[in-house]
Amino acid sequence: MLTETSLSIWGWGSLGIVLSLITFGPFVIFYLAFYILCFVGGGFVVTLLFGKTNSEKYLEQCEHSFLPPTSTGIPKCLEEMKREARTIKIDRRLTGANIIDEPLQQVIQFSLRDYVQYWYYTLSDDESFLLEIRQTLQNALIQFATRSKEIDWQPYFTTRIVDDFGTHLRVFRKAQQKITEKDDQVKGSAEDLVDTFFEVEVEMEKHVCRDLVCTSPKDEEGFLRDLCEVLLYLLLPPGDFQNKIMRYFVREILARGVLLPLINQLSDPDYINQYVIWMIRDSNCNYEAFMNIIKLSDNIGELEAVRDKAAEELQYLRSLDTAGDDINTIKNQINSLLFVKKVCDSRIQRLQSGKEINTVKLAANFGKLCTVPLDSILVDNVALQFFMDYMQQTGGQAHLFFWMTVEGYRVTAQQQLEVLLSRQKDGKHQTNQTKGLLRAAAVGIYEQYLSEKASPRVTVDDYLVAKLADTLNHEDPTPEIFDDIQRKVYELMLRDERFYPSFRQNALYVRMLAELDMLKDPSFRGSDDGDGESFNGSPTGSINLSLDDLSNVSSDDLVQLHAYISDTGVCNDHGKTYALYAITVHRRNLNSEEMWKTYRRYSDFHDFHMRITEQFENLSSILKLPGKKTFNNMDRDFLEKRKKDLNAYLQLLLTPEMMKASPALAHYVYDFLENKAYSKGKGDFARKVPPLIPKTDSDPEHCRVSAQLDDTVDDNIPLRVMLLLMDEVFDLKERNQWLRRNIKNLLQQLIRATYGDTINRKIVDHVDWMTSPEQVADLVKRFRDAFWPNGILAETVPCRDKAIRMRTRVAGKTKLLSIMPDELKHIIGAETTRKGILRVFEMFQHNQLNRRMVYVFLEGFLETLFPQYKFRELFNKLHSRSKQMQKYKQKLQTTQAPSLQKR
Repeated sequence: MLTETSLSIWGWGSLGIVLSLITFGPFVIFYLAFYILCFVGGGFVVTLLFGKTNSEKYLEQCEHSFLPPTSTGIPKCLEEMKREARTIKIDRRLTGANIIDEPLQQVIQFSLRDYVQYWYYTLSDDESFLLEIRQTLQNALIQFATRSKEIDWQPYFTTRIVDDFGTHLRVFRKAQQKITEKDDQVKGSAEDLVDTFFEVEVEMEKHVCRDLVCTSPKDEEGFLRDLCEVLLYLLLPPGDFQNKIMRYFVREILARGVLLPLINQLSDPDYINQYVIWMIRDSNCNYEAFMNIIKLSDNIGELEAVRDKAAEELQYLRSLDTAGDDINTIKNQINSLLFVKKVCDSRIQRLQSGKEINTVKLAANFGKLCTVPLDSILVDNVALQFFMDYMQQTGGQAHLFFWMTVEGYRVTAQQQLEVLLSRQKDGKHQTNQTKGLLRAAAVGIYEQYLSEKASPRVTVDDYLVAKLADTLNHEDPTPEIFDDIQRKVYELMLRDERFYPSFRQNALYVRMLAELDMLKDPSFRGSDDGDGESFNGSPTGSINLSLDDLSNVSSDDLVQLHAYISDTGVCNDHGKTYALYAITVHRRNLNSEEMWKTYRRYSDFHDFHMRITEQFENLSSILKLPGKKTFNNMDRDFLEKRKKDLNAYLQLLLTPEMMKASPALAHYVYDFLENKAYSKGKGDFARKVPPLIPKTDSDPEHCRVSAQLDDTVDDNIPLRVMLLLMDEVFDLKERNQWLRRNIKNLLQQLIRATYGDTINRKIVDHVDWMTSPEQVADLVKRFRDAFWPNGILAETVPCRDKAIRMRTRVAGKTKLLSIMPDELKHIIGAETTRKGILRVFEMFQHNQLNRRMVYVFLEGFLETLFPQYKFRELFNKLHSRSKQMQKYKQKLQTTQAPSLQKR
């Protein structure tokens, strides 16, 4: 069926084709295709034209119905360019002080001219962009000035800067020690010192290390950009800060145009050396100091520079044609230059050969040492500290301390008896009281050094000890009561081979001579018994025993003593303002009851606390006196808080348990609370006589300087500053505590004698002067003149010749050593003084370390300026990419891993 159907279709189809060809001819196929193509093309064209027309009409309807009419971009730009530039008014007021604003405006103008205008005018003549940048800078400066006025800068200048500098010096000193400990034979390079410095920094700071910022210029620029962006965020209005182009321009100007050049200059060792010389330009160079620097120099470059200059001067002097008296002067100059040249050549030869000579070891092994008599050692601060160290090593410290204590007792007893005699002449009778105090002091010395319970005990003849005990029991003590035993102890220290004779053969004796500057030019010529020339030293003076006038009262009475601060007030005496505390005292006896009021200042409390903690060492860990506040200490809220703290202090002090633990404390307490003027005078006896076992610092070795400040120490600013700087510069914390106490006492006496109680006020006035408009304006002018002398951008200063820089270093060290007073050498020793000064100078000879110190000061400045923001955490994050920090964290993880596994 399907086959038949297909055959019929093919048949009819073939028939149709044949008939079409017969009827229309052979071109019928082409005509048909042409007709079909024309039909399709015409339909396409009609559809296209109709759709476009309808689309345009619909789009026009949409624009008028939904979209606001806008002009095209290019016509609008042309229209804006044809308009007149609108004027931007610039307010030239910045800080509120015209004396500061004028040079500051010049700095802004010069910065824009030299960093922006020179390339901007090649692109456009429009001034509005420049004015916008200027307005942005001024807004930032206005906010900065406003913020600065709200800050109390006194703690920053008196505490923070000192702490930062002292900590920087401590890190440098520890780095030097590490380099020395690594290999005594190989001298570490400057790169090793820098790497070790930042290792010590991360150990001390724990959370931050500035090695990348200080050693990598690329990282330093990135740090400054990030820091400037944060500052702009804090100082600029939000609209200006969101303008990225403007913000980036201002950031680059501040980072690369202002901060980076300033940091480069401040961290340049040659600039610092020149500044040091300029600062002490009024002092004359000392020939002895110059020769000491040459002989001690370990820098071949310095020695070669001095030698070449000496050779140049020699050539010039030899070329002069002179006669008469001038020839003698020139000959002397030539001889001096020849000697300097010879010393330089000899020193260079030793350094190049590696045969550096330690003069102390050389003197100990081969040199003929001068003899320092024992009695001279005992009266000199510097010599005594070395003898004390030696006696502690040999176990003879008890003999030395006994001798010193008896000296103090003798002087104090003589003074007290003279006072007693004068009072008896005036009709005042206090014989029993004074004699009782002398007896108590004498018995205390006997119990501490001579009794069977004493440990360690002074070994002397038993009959002398028995004779002394009998005298104490039956007779009144006299200043000479210990003379026989003291004489025996002196002879024992002098003759016994364990003590003074062996000390003279010990390395400590040679170091003592070096500190006294006696290895080269001995000033002693004498024998063991003291014959010969006397020692021209700085005696310590007498060691005073504090035996103040105390009331004769028993401890049982004081057990029933109650006291509290009932009121506070502010007094003004001859222009001096201070707080006064009214103490109400109740004393109950068996037969009566008394009540009175006494008035004390905080300084009285502080003096009393120092006295009792020095006499009774166990109290220092129990009693804590509220700390001092140097500034703004007259505020009512602060006085109320201090009143509460002092009341708590009094209540703890007056507890029966405290009195029973220290029965002798009762006399001091009653004297303090008695209704009379309080007689100040700290316990010099307890302060000057050292303990048998020296106290050690409880703080770790690696910590910031401020971590070792104690609230209980004297909070006098200059004393604290001097002690901190002397501790770090001269490494006094490594010395025995006796020397450090002596230095503290000397500084206290110096400050009080020179300034009295006005020195804190002078410091406040000086800080106010430093932050005054006149001084700030002067600093801005100096900055302007340094970078734009005569209004022109300063050219990059060419690096000075190496020889000139080396000679500048020598001149700077010579100047520093020349200004050191002889009194300081007598206190801490000539060698220690010299090493301390040269250590500070050497610290400034490393550009990377100077940069670190500049950044530390900058961070402290910003933390003080913006205390409400977490700048410390920000700096930790900015420095977090430090390689040293990553090593330190890995080291901590390695150290902590075993302990975690055990858990």
